[in-house]
Amino acid sequence: MVARPDLTAWRPAVAGVAEVLHAHFTDHVYPMHAHGTWTLLIVDDGMVRYDLDRHEHGALSDLVTLLPPHVPHNGCPVTPRGFRKRVLYLDADVLGEEHIGRAVDGPALDDPLLRRRIHQLHTVLAERGEDLEAESRLSLICERLLGHLGRRVPPPPSRPDRSGLARRLRDLLDERVLEGLTLQEAAGLLHAHPTHLVRAFSREFGIAPHQYLTACRVDRARRLLLEGQPAHAVAAGTGFCDQSHLARNFKRIVGAGPGWYARAVREPASRS
Repeated sequence: MVARPDLTAWRPAVAGVAEVLHAHFTDHVYPMHAHGTWTLLIVDDGMVRYDLDRHEHGALSDLVTLLPPHVPHNGCPVTPRGFRKRVLYLDADVLGEEHIGRAVDGPALDDPLLRRRIHQLHTVLAERGEDLEAESRLSLICERLLGHLGRRVPPPPSRPDRSGLARRLRDLLDERVLEGLTLQEAAGLLHAHPTHLVRAFSREFGIAPHQYLTACRVDRARRLLLEGQPAHAVAAGTGFCDQSHLARNFKRIVGAGPGWYARAVREPASRS
């Protein structure tokens, strides 16, 4: 009897990510096939054996596997317990098709930092409303992948320029607290590489752009809760996608959920 697959797939609202797939297979065997995207794979349990360009490879739990677009590959579990994997399918132009040959020659990347960043991105992508954080994490992942593929992003600006760039990004975030701002939008408006924006802001202010935006939203939410507005109205009025999104971030920053915070509000003591 063939076991039913444990599989979840979705398309996030993040530029460059065509699909996210989380799956656990025990006996499924992939035939030879190809994608029009880059396949960025981490294995959480078990091992996958696959052929790429007539060479046998193994996707191990401590490695990152990068399969290029248009190149056929297959895959099967190595042990009876199968394998559990998480996959990001990245648009072909995210890394550039000129790097296909290099990826064919070395699809397995032994890079613990890269693997940790991919794990963090999967965690963010599973949550609603964290698109700016997802974009920021993806930009750092792509920078590192391009390093493995032999291409470096342009060097960052000098410190004075970096400081100015960070402050211009902060001004943009302050202006767009409610509607939000994608990293690609910010890069276009500020004429800067997305990765440079993330690094310049983090180094200047000691906080990532997405963390700054979330903190601004939570700060506004606190004021509205103090005014007696209900949590669902506060979520809508502070840029969070829903009440759950507000609650998750509010509790992480404040230490209590918005409901608890609202119930703890005290009226000013009357003067005699």
